[in-house]
Amino acid sequence: MTKSTQFPGLLLAAGRGERMRPLTDELPKPLLKIKEKSLLQWHLEALSAAGIQNIVINHAWLGQKIEKALGNGSQFGVEIQYSPEGVALETAGGIRKALPLLNPDDYFLVINGDVFCPDFPIKKLIEAYFALKDSQNPPLAHLVMVPNPSQHPAGDFYLNHSQVSNLESPGTERLTFSGIGIYHCDLFQDLVIDIPAKLAPLLRAAMQDNKVSGEKYLGPWHDVGTPQRLQELNAVYE
Repeated sequence: MTKSTQFPGLLLAAGRGERMRPLTDELPKPLLKIKEKSLLQWHLEALSAAGIQNIVINHAWLGQKIEKALGNGSQFGVEIQYSPEGVALETAGGIRKALPLLNPDDYFLVINGDVFCPDFPIKKLIEAYFALKDSQNPPLAHLVMVPNPSQHPAGDFYLNHSQVSNLESPGTERLTFSGIGIYHCDLFQDLVIDIPAKLAPLLRAAMQDNKVSGEKYLGPWHDVGTPQRLQELNAVYE
């Protein structure tokens, strides 16, 4: 067994997808398709190719359709477990509920189910994980940052070399969080299972202690947030 197969991954698929309506009235947003493959299938194939086999998918809205579409993951060469939510628990709350299924030794990978990044180098990100473990001041999170898209021009956080901060300083660049990150289970230790919780406040608190690292990714990345964006991506990737 390789190191990567022991490294669990979580795909976040619990959002309602209000901006994607009416497409999401009868279909979970992460099952929408680009080039005849659902967003979740793109992620599962990429994780499998990177050697990550232990995968958890959380879901809420129409979650049974996700389970029916993907099954146990054998068709993708992975093992899928599901973390159903009666009501959407927000990002951090969903991660907290999924932790017992992920059962990480320390760190684990999380990817938003509604982003499209067909060429993202997951194996390289896993290498970053081992560097985190061996560093003198191991961070609680490692975020993949991308240039600010047109629909989010203000960005999210500042990146200074490999340090992510909520405060601007000389040499920093304000970028957008891609929805792809590596987290340490301790980041969520104070959360209560089944209580909604947002991720950003946890990250900002960790940033104050210089416990969030990051990297800038310049490859293809898209937040599939509207029917128009989905249509444009399908036109590009025909």
